[in-house]
Amino acid sequence: MRGRIMKGIAGFYYVKSGESVYRCKARGIFKQQEIKPAVGDFVEMEIIEGNDDSLITEILPRRNVFIRPFTANVDCFLVTAAISRPAPVTALIDKLLVMAEAAGTDVILCLNKCDLADHTEKSAGRKAAENLKRLLEIYEPVYPVVLLRQDDTEGFEKLREMIHGKAAALAGASGVGKSTILNHLLEDEHMETGTISEKTQRGRHTTRHAELFLMDDEGTGIFDTPGFTSFALSDTAAQLEPEDLQHLFPEIASRLGHCRYDNCRHVAEPGCAVKQAVEEGGIGRIRYDSYLALLKELEEIRKY
Repeated sequence: MRGRIMKGIAGFYYVKSGESVYRCKARGIFKQQEIKPAVGDFVEMEIIEGNDDSLITEILPRRNVFIRPFTANVDCFLVTAAISRPAPVTALIDKLLVMAEAAGTDVILCLNKCDLADHTEKSAGRKAAENLKRLLEIYEPVYPVVLLRQDDTEGFEKLREMIHGKAAALAGASGVGKSTILNHLLEDEHMETGTISEKTQRGRHTTRHAELFLMDDEGTGIFDTPGFTSFALSDTAAQLEPEDLQHLFPEIASRLGHCRYDNCRHVAEPGCAVKQAVEEGGIGRIRYDSYLALLKELEEIRKY
């Protein structure tokens, strides 16, 4: 019998097949082969008579896999950031975008808590509005962007249409509102939502394990994953080489082949089309600086 893993807790995997969900254990050979089932995996399972638990006998080939969050067969990656509380961190956003590009998924940038920018008569509202404007300037030329407001369903309806028929991974820093977004998309209070820590301005960790929620019978689904505040390229399943990075920034990839040198790293080489585009405004300075920082990080990883 074939199914898909919806969640895994304490060594048990909950596999949906048709209208039923089966609690399963994985074959011992998986552990011997150092293979771990992931949420989102398509699997073959065996129903064992007289046993409350079924058995996962085979993990079918994966389209992709992410180490953190540990999910498989992701069609679309929803990179989520709040415009305030907590303040957006472009370095983390760009690392998540690179991770998604490396896995070959679609990407949508979700900017949450945009209603905070509506109150510009207050200093906090003005700062939120500035953050929103800055994020749009950085990312709107490169990726689809959806603005989400808690008191307005328009953004959530647009997002629901954009992910129709896809299994989308919802991820970003803790406190950006991922569980609240999930509840809006599923039109139900499926996840416990948390308050924001006044000291750290981060959310309390209300999501404790990865889980896949199906929205319809056409394959539309949302991976909910634990929030995190740090991320390293070494966490990616893909073994990225430094020279791969230029292909994972779309605005840089579109200019490859136009540099003076074929092996241009777009750092200090003369006749670099990428650096020229940065100077002329065709590539955002913040995105280019992210590229340089991530290139350095990858080169450090490859030293060891």
